[in-house]
Amino acid sequence: MFFLSIIDTVTVTFSLFIVFLITLSAINKSIKARRAYVNLLLRVFEYGRVSEGKLNSNTNSRSRNKSHHITEDPNKSEKLVAVNGNTLINRDNVLLPTLTENTLDKEKFTATIKDEKISFNFEECLDYIKAGVEAIIEDEVTSRFEAEQLRSWNLLARTNCRYEFINWKITLIWVIGFTVRYSILMPLRVFVCFVGVIWLTICTAVVGYMPEGESKRQLVNDILKHCFSVLSSAISAVINYHNEENRPNTGICVANHTSPIDALVLMCDTTYSLIGQRHGGFLGILQRALARASPHIWFERAEAKDRHAVAERLKQHVSNPNNPPILIFPEGTCINNTSVMQFKKGSFEVGGVIYPVAIKYDPRFGDAFWNSSRYSMLQYLYMMMTSWAIVCDVWYLPPMYRQKEESAIDFANRVKGVIAKQGGLVDLVWDGQLKRMKPKKEWKEMQQVEFIKRLKAD
Repeated sequence: MFFLSIIDTVTVTFSLFIVFLITLSAINKSIKARRAYVNLLLRVFEYGRVSEGKLNSNTNSRSRNKSHHITEDPNKSEKLVAVNGNTLINRDNVLLPTLTENTLDKEKFTATIKDEKISFNFEECLDYIKAGVEAIIEDEVTSRFEAEQLRSWNLLARTNCRYEFINWKITLIWVIGFTVRYSILMPLRVFVCFVGVIWLTICTAVVGYMPEGESKRQLVNDILKHCFSVLSSAISAVINYHNEENRPNTGICVANHTSPIDALVLMCDTTYSLIGQRHGGFLGILQRALARASPHIWFERAEAKDRHAVAERLKQHVSNPNNPPILIFPEGTCINNTSVMQFKKGSFEVGGVIYPVAIKYDPRFGDAFWNSSRYSMLQYLYMMMTSWAIVCDVWYLPPMYRQKEESAIDFANRVKGVIAKQGGLVDLVWDGQLKRMKPKKEWKEMQQVEFIKRLKAD
């Protein structure tokens, strides 16, 4: 009987909590409990950082730099750049591909290489040798698909330094945090996520039967914001929106891509139409639920490779002013919250207005990056729900238009540069798909031509 009474008490408590959560989301109110929780975590992290600093002060500077991956070697061509409060490490690159609208074909490259008369000058290739050695040690692409390095321990990330045993106070805090995350937060978050998905499915099914019109569009916008607000509670999301006067209401919205929850983060503020490949499992449930309430573009795997079909569907969607703005992640893959990589030109060929959005996560509370080649969606959700929280900033940037005589690639690079600058991210030219495939021959041949030009005598 005592055991049953405990179960009843827990069930009632959880039910009341969910009702309270849904009610707050419905009336768009917050008791700011998550922000107070995040502020408390910051104080704990600061205490841990100070304790860690005392430990490190007892070791020599060389071992300290090794354990924290600090790249302060004056012999390296790196420089620190402060952007929007974020410190970036930029390396002077000499092997960068130059992308043009009309990529040169192989025969032209071969002819160029053969026709060049080289007068060898050894010192001209020293910077290439140096860049090659640096790329072997740590290339710019591979490092973008690993977890972002933290400046100090957050009582969460796995390390080989065993910071949890610095002193008995840190050990106690770590044990309490571990217990809270796995015995309280994770079960509660799983329950909220389960209820949130069911609630989203029910709400979208109801509004799906309403006749099309302005009243339905407004109701869908309110309901989706409400449902995604509930789902954001499953990861204790704290989202700061900036420059809301630039919030998109039509056209195409493009953003840098770190995680599948990027869409959730943006949908908590306004409604978007989504484009992507059809999925099964958990993502498939969400896709079918969203499709009942608002227009989205879902492709089968084979159809998604047809660029012309994708472009035509995009044009049809954008041409209808009643459709919500369509949300696109032009990188095509998740990057680890430190950089912005090559934007695919497809969404910039459609025409019309482009609304750039920059998203930057705070890695101290949890790593939002999804390494899809290493973790399944289920494993990723487990990591999110056992993190302290997901804290991020979203910047709505002024709308941008393609200029006359500007190619789609140049326009994409211009938009990418604006997003990188605002988010404090490194602007890289490399294709994010390099984590799955080998570099294109055209890129290698372009570097050969550039190398020949540098070897020529003045």
